[in-house]
Amino acid sequence: MSARGWRALLPLASGFLCCAFVAVSIDAQAEPPASGPIAANGSVQHPTISWTWATVQPRPGGPRGYVQFERDCAVCHGNGPAEPGTRALQAKYHGKEPALLEERTDLAPDYIRNVVRHGVTVMPPFRKTELSDSDLDAIVAYLTRKR
Repeated sequence: MSARGWRALLPLASGFLCCAFVAVSIDAQAEPPASGPIAANGSVQHPTISWTWATVQPRPGGPRGYVQFERDCAVCHGNGPAEPGTRALQAKYHGKEPALLEERTDLAPDYIRNVVRHGVTVMPPFRKTELSDSDLDAIVAYLTRKR
């Protein structure tokens, strides 16, 4: 299409963008839908960063922090081809270090806390309101446990 043809489409595109902006603005004023488990008093309970409504059951005799890791970390750092954290570590280490965090034995507690609270490369930081200190301590205990 020639430059003249594109210029002819500009008013149409401008009108479309204005309509889209108005629709988004109106929708943004609506209340967000209530989602999540309902408490006995009828209020909606919102988990911190749990990525699933499914309950993670502790394994009998399992290590401390397993449930927190599965609930809050495994969605990105679990085993499988769709986990972006595991894929990023595979690309970074090229097999020199395990890509699965659960298989690592060289992770220091302070390093884990720093990465979780401040983020690194594509991993975002997690605030205390998203992941409590006690949950982070449990995850650190899980990743640094004796194996």
